[in-house]
Amino acid sequence: MESFDYIVIGGGSAGSAVAGRLAVDGTRRVCLLEAGGRNDNILVKTPGFMPFLLKNANYRFETVPQKGLNGRVGYQPRGRGLGGSSAINAMVYIRGNRWDYDNWAALGCTGWAYDDVLPYFRRAEANERGGDDFHGAGGPLFVEDQKYANPTSHAFVDAAAALQLRTNSDFNGARQEGFGLYQVTQHKGERWSAARAYVEPIREQGNFAVRNNTLVEKLVIEDGRVTGVQIRRGGKSETLLARRGVVLSAGAFNSPQILMLSGIGPAEHLKAHRIDVVLDKPAVGSDLQDHIDYVSGWETDSDVPLGQTLKGTLKMAAAILEHRRKRTGTMTTPYAEAGGFWTVMPDSPAPDVQWHFVPAVLEDHGREKVKAHGFSLHACVLRPESRGTVRLGSPDAAAAPVIDPNFLDDERDMAVLRAGVRLSHRIAEAPPMQAFGPKDRHPVDLNDDAALDDLIRSRADTVYHPVGTCRMGADADAVVDSTLKLNGLDGLWVADASIMPRLVSGNTNAPSIMIGERCTDFVMAAERR
Repeated sequence: MESFDYIVIGGGSAGSAVAGRLAVDGTRRVCLLEAGGRNDNILVKTPGFMPFLLKNANYRFETVPQKGLNGRVGYQPRGRGLGGSSAINAMVYIRGNRWDYDNWAALGCTGWAYDDVLPYFRRAEANERGGDDFHGAGGPLFVEDQKYANPTSHAFVDAAAALQLRTNSDFNGARQEGFGLYQVTQHKGERWSAARAYVEPIREQGNFAVRNNTLVEKLVIEDGRVTGVQIRRGGKSETLLARRGVVLSAGAFNSPQILMLSGIGPAEHLKAHRIDVVLDKPAVGSDLQDHIDYVSGWETDSDVPLGQTLKGTLKMAAAILEHRRKRTGTMTTPYAEAGGFWTVMPDSPAPDVQWHFVPAVLEDHGREKVKAHGFSLHACVLRPESRGTVRLGSPDAAAAPVIDPNFLDDERDMAVLRAGVRLSHRIAEAPPMQAFGPKDRHPVDLNDDAALDDLIRSRADTVYHPVGTCRMGADADAVVDSTLKLNGLDGLWVADASIMPRLVSGNTNAPSIMIGERCTDFVMAAERR
């Protein structure tokens, strides 16, 4: 059996950070296990090719029918391969709100207040604007201003300003609230995934083994300690030994799945799948939270926005050639070019809705072709009250987990989303946006709550930020403690978005990388004890 000091399961946003940091000094033998490929091709590196990634480096999970969405099955894309979802996402660099992390600390997660996590965000970051009190300049993760943004994206920011909504040039600085263009995880016009930041620079080091196309079947547990990992490669199972420990970083869906396959989870559920119970942990796979999102869409008379028309296709072909030569132009787009944060409920402690502006018409996550130019405006509920679950569908590790976000189960979520959609329309009706001749693709009487709610339930879905299924906490039910160590077993840490006790107010890629950075320090501290 091969033996390593540490085995990291999952090469996504957090897993890449953990594995890279543990291996970089050469003193530890580290193995990174990833179910997908290397993700180092032109489709991944070129930002504008993101729609093609949704068909390739993507698990393409689906939910169970959602009663809050009129019985529809939701779509849950997740990155597959090195970089995880940072290899297929919109590259938006957002950390969340100061209040989020202070609230984590108030819930019992000692050492996770904003002032505690800020140094780890700064440590990870190489912001092209330079370092300051909020940003880092020397980290492995490049964060840059967009090289190009569509004129409609600039007009969106102007439209918000026309409504007296403040403009914000840095959502990760002193204040989150406002509207502006997003910074992105790109470098020299290319996507900069977590794998490019942490794994690729050291993958040839002799102490670092990166195993792609490797399925984790379960953890090996002996006498209350995780001692290795059972994997499947090329149709054959084998066991890898971990002398010092294992870091589970497979994401909010696959981390609880691997725990349950290993006998850690709700006992009755495990027994139903004939899995021996090692540790009865009802919170494993519970507390699922995700950003429910509604996309308003407008077709335009103008062909300035992107569009799947003959003219739009010719423009995109020219843009591809420009990007191959110069790494500039339209193909550097993250698609979600602009956006903002605003408070729509009077009792909210922080902005409760986030907007993503896309200079193209999106239907069904971009999977439905729309032969028109136009723009879309996402509005999502930042801190949802609804809670869902992840469960096993089969004891086979290759089977997809059963995902139930339970969207819009709590009426408070609908109230926030309803207000967010109304503000979307107010922004679209402002003069800077009206200059493009927009026509609403889904008209509704915005003053009729019942009609608006029905439209939302017929079209809303995730904006791809599941968390909470291996939540951190100080209570007896928590899956991991404040050092990310699994409660009840030694030799195992969990490091990814699944440990978040509450969903952050924004995109989850940057927080996941921060969690990976923090986990590295916890693992190293355990070595010294």
